[in-house]
Amino acid sequence: MVQIMPASREISRLQAVKTRTRPPQAQYDELLLWVLITLLSLGLVMVYSSSIATAEAAKISGYQAYYYLLRHGIFIAAGLIAGIIAFQVPVQLWQNLAPYLFLSGVLLLFLVLLPGVGREVNGSRRWLSLSVFNFQPSELMKLFAVIYAASYTVRKSQIKDNFLKAFLPMFVVMALVGALLLQEPDMGAFVVICAIALCMLWLGGFNIKVFGALMIALPAAFYVLIVSSPYRMQRIDGFLDPWSSPYGKGYQVSHALIAFGRGEWFGVGLGRSVEKLFYLPEEHTDFLMAVIAEELGLLGITLVIALFALFLFRAFQIGRDAASIERNFSALLAQGIGVWITVQAIINIGVNMGVIPTKGLTLPFLSFGGSALMVNCIGAALLLRVDYENRRVAKGLPI
Repeated sequence: MVQIMPASREISRLQAVKTRTRPPQAQYDELLLWVLITLLSLGLVMVYSSSIATAEAAKISGYQAYYYLLRHGIFIAAGLIAGIIAFQVPVQLWQNLAPYLFLSGVLLLFLVLLPGVGREVNGSRRWLSLSVFNFQPSELMKLFAVIYAASYTVRKSQIKDNFLKAFLPMFVVMALVGALLLQEPDMGAFVVICAIALCMLWLGGFNIKVFGALMIALPAAFYVLIVSSPYRMQRIDGFLDPWSSPYGKGYQVSHALIAFGRGEWFGVGLGRSVEKLFYLPEEHTDFLMAVIAEELGLLGITLVIALFALFLFRAFQIGRDAASIERNFSALLAQGIGVWITVQAIINIGVNMGVIPTKGLTLPFLSFGGSALMVNCIGAALLLRVDYENRRVAKGLPI
């Protein structure tokens, strides 16, 4: 005899089964994580491909073909470890530490200028020697600038229309950072930090009249910086007409453009670049995008640009989610990280394509370089942390 179960009990049983079989909601942004994994993986492959000839040529120093591959893999591992540690820190603690982190960044920028402390490479004093590798404080300063600008904007939100009390203090501290960076010199980092500060104030709703004045003042200030420095003027001349001096001031740009031209639609094939064979300088760092263009073609360029566009989209979406639950610092932090990474990527790609004057900026997550890669991973971890806290708050769970 078949026992008929009451309808209410049957419905309850089906709901319980459905609850047990329903996949748990993700605690993090899966799309963003896959974007980061793809960028790091592509960077590992392309750094190896672009650096084989350079590493083999230095066998006299004990280098092997896989020298940069091994080091870049170590940097990625160190960056992931640093990112995991940073992810464990609540966003509120980052907000509380913002002024102290910024001051520590300024101190590091000062130390790198001291004779005997900072290390000079190719005429620039940008590194501190840590025995194992050279650390570049300006990379860390970009992250600290994002955190500080987000904290500052939240603190000044009640007086954001007051020029003297709201905008002028930020201008002074950024001018101090700019003065230290220009002494290294590191014009590229200065441009990125200026972009971070301005975008954060804009996103925070500061007086639009201030930005109107800045749009007039900033180009004038950059013009003075350029004409007052002979080497910057040479870079501008090389940018305007690289073919007038293809073996001099236009050397980097001209060979980057040749690499882009050779790549055409689908590239010459992975590992088959000619420009990386001692024609294109800094092929595994500043000009890695040119090698990507030559070996992977327009398809590879489109992939890289799409990945950074997705990164920016997710950063602003996470920031909007945070703002909707009144987590204003988290919102600005997420969007600031998106601005920082994307602006640097745009500048690097623009330099490689010859549409922006040459700057010493790496391609985030892809180029060879320990300091930049580790700081990029920490920034990405903070972005994931904001998203993680957004999801927990939405569920009514403690952070």
